Amino acid sequence: MRFISLIVIICLAMTITAQEDTPNSTYRGDEARTGVYDATPIRETPTVLWEVESSRPSRTTPVVADELAYFGNEAGTYTAVDTATGQIVWQIDFEESVVSTGAIQDDLLVLGSLDNTIYGLDASTGDEIWQFATEGQVYSSPVFGDDALYIGSRDDNLYALNPADGSLIWQFDSGGQIWSSPAYVDGRVFFGNRRGDIFALDAETGDELWRLSTGNTSPVDASPSIRDGVVYIGVGDGRFFALDAETGIEIWSTDLDDGRIYASASVTEDTVFVFGLNGTLHALDIVDGSILWTMSLGEPAYSSPTVVDDVVYALSEEDGLMFGIDATTGDTLWQFQTGEQGDWRSGHPVVVDDVLYITSNTRGLLALSQP
Repeated sequence: MRFISLIVIICLAMTITAQEDTPNSTYRGDEARTGVYDATPIRETPTVLWEVESSRPSRTTPVVADELAYFGNEAGTYTAVDTATGQIVWQIDFEESVVSTGAIQDDLLVLGSLDNTIYGLDASTGDEIWQFATEGQVYSSPVFGDDALYIGSRDDNLYALNPADGSLIWQFDSGGQIWSSPAYVDGRVFFGNRRGDIFALDAETGDELWRLSTGNTSPVDASPSIRDGVVYIGVGDGRFFALDAETGIEIWSTDLDDGRIYASASVTEDTVFVFGLNGTLHALDIVDGSILWTMSLGEPAYSSPTVVDDVVYALSEEDGLMFGIDATTGDTLWQFQTGEQGDWRSGHPVVVDDVLYITSNTRGLLALSQP
């Protein structure tokens, strides 16, 4: 128990489309991990509504549901904040750091910790409902499917758990550590591992449907983004893939020549936005992967971009600056100082009810709005 103190491709037989059951209350905004949020975009330098201090840097992405915003930090503290006032509603302290972003469904908050454990908490109170032990640290963020939740561990396994009590439904040994956060779409689970493999599994049975091996020196740390039957994902040697979600067959790939890709992509109807670790943001044509524009935000870049309408929000470690960028041209609309960062700033901007939430290594959680 813890102390109370996250091309439209039409397939031959079927098309895999995004689930939209719990928008905003999961990593990357939806179960398909598209990184696209339905809100009014901020086109001018935002103002601070409130901010909540954190004792240590935060690598989690905020998750927002039922007028509460949640985030964790490297001290192992996980905090729920009232979105209207910025007041702390509850806090829970774990034995190790929390870098996993929570997912919420039916007042159940699920997240992982570096203490090798996956937790199910009451989202309203922070009370522990259940826990599930793995054999490795949990960097991965969970996703809810129709009848289970899915999350990876550094013990090489992807787990399917019963949300009611955290009991094991099945586990799949991927042969490599899993930092990637799985996506769930139409009865399938997609993820990558650090051995360089990208997988699609049957969500009900855990059976492997296909895998793409990109090479043992190319870890897949990013999470897949699924849109209109296509899986979009970058790998550790700088290649970015568009794969048929049914078969795993490559539709196109683009070499970003950036060394490693850590961040996940944001995918709109016509454009894919993805960071290289060197801090260069790329806009790719969704049909063929050609580069439409690039913008250097300073290196390194672990955080994933976020898209709201025609504005991309993106930030890098350098100077702790977050940018508002015109999605069509790549022009900078504004920039905002979120605090000095340091390494491993991996949380991305989240926009709910026209409020932008972002975690900071020195300022905790910030809520921003249009001036």
